[in-house]
Amino acid sequence: MALAEKLDISRPKVNTHENGHVKNPPLADMILFSDFFKMSIDTLIKVNLSKLSELKIRDLEAGNDVYLKGGNIRILATTVNADNQENVELVPIKAKAGYLAGYSDPGFISKLPVFSLPQLDPNRKYRMFPTEGDSMLPVPEGALVIGEFLQDWSSLKKQTPCVVLTRDEGITFKLLTNNSAERSLLLESLNPLYQAYEVSMMDILEVWKFHSYFTDSIPEAMSSLEQVGKDVREIKAQLQSLRAFGN
Repeated sequence: MALAEKLDISRPKVNTHENGHVKNPPLADMILFSDFFKMSIDTLIKVNLSKLSELKIRDLEAGNDVYLKGGNIRILATTVNADNQENVELVPIKAKAGYLAGYSDPGFISKLPVFSLPQLDPNRKYRMFPTEGDSMLPVPEGALVIGEFLQDWSSLKKQTPCVVLTRDEGITFKLLTNNSAERSLLLESLNPLYQAYEVSMMDILEVWKFHSYFTDSIPEAMSSLEQVGKDVREIKAQLQSLRAFGN
């Protein structure tokens, strides 16, 4: 079978998958099928592909997969107040490590501190996360960032500040750019000393679009090293413009 050869797995194993004889497919096999057919694992598991039209199948293979937008990954675990209004849960520093394992557990979420703010839209879902490190300066370490839950990642504009939960890193606060062609998100820091990197959409669990932040410290002025780096980047940009004009 051509499929078995392309996936580099045995023909009997492909047959068992095709005939539905595998109740709990190994994760490694699911990743192979997901990469080959360009469909998320959620789609392969939850959607009966045999009932879809050929047009819809081609649409999925072209990358128009709702699961890659984050919209249908799961039901968000949340809490409400006595008036049935959404709380804003705070994820303290001591709970950050546990959040990666408990983000979808209503029991874990129900134990987080909660509060409400009058300036937040009652029809949207917000959560607050603490920042660590200096990768997002001038937002200082220890600031509390409020994010709005984002269901459709395709709506992200270039370099949108977001709190993102990934399988490998847990909670991070970065500038996000959707690279749907590569099925990934580009994560960048405000601090120019940190390099940008890409994360596969398969490894992203939650995205919270930046709304505001609270801090009890005054942001520090730009250091001389950062100023030098900024000046160098501006000079390079001007040189590139001059070269383009000369050509």
